[in-house]
Amino acid sequence: MAVINGHVDRLRAARDRMTRLRAFAEVTPPPPEESATEHPWLAREIVAHAAEMLPYWMGEVERVLAADAEPVPFGRTAADEIRTKTVDRDRTLPLSELYSRITAGVDRISPLLLRIDDAKCARRALHPTLGEMSLEELIERFLSGHLEEHCGQLERALGVE
Repeated sequence: MAVINGHVDRLRAARDRMTRLRAFAEVTPPPPEESATEHPWLAREIVAHAAEMLPYWMGEVERVLAADAEPVPFGRTAADEIRTKTVDRDRTLPLSELYSRITAGVDRISPLLLRIDDAKCARRALHPTLGEMSLEELIERFLSGHLEEHCGQLERALGVE
């Protein structure tokens, strides 16, 4: 459980870090008409992705936990069409909505993660390109570490590193 507690702490800290950047993101221009796949992501696209990726990856954690046989196939790649179209759609939403989704996502994920014991952390999952990994590695790569990476990406996009 101590391992998972660390991931929950990191998710909450990343959420707070992203929230501190909101005022800077609020004054950015709207995204261009072209798809987010056509340029480096702008602030609103990063926030839109953070909002959509939290429930997606928690669903994948739940898929691994619910499966009978291991390794459990899971995940998507950066080229996933639903992922890219969701970012394109949601980048036009008000930032207040996107930030509410991020907060709600972390608030929903945290108690679910805290119920995962050490034995469940060792469950095996199989990503289409990264291969086999433990559930704890999945949580690191696609939840806590992922949100932290997007905080840094948002800071760079806003020029407030």
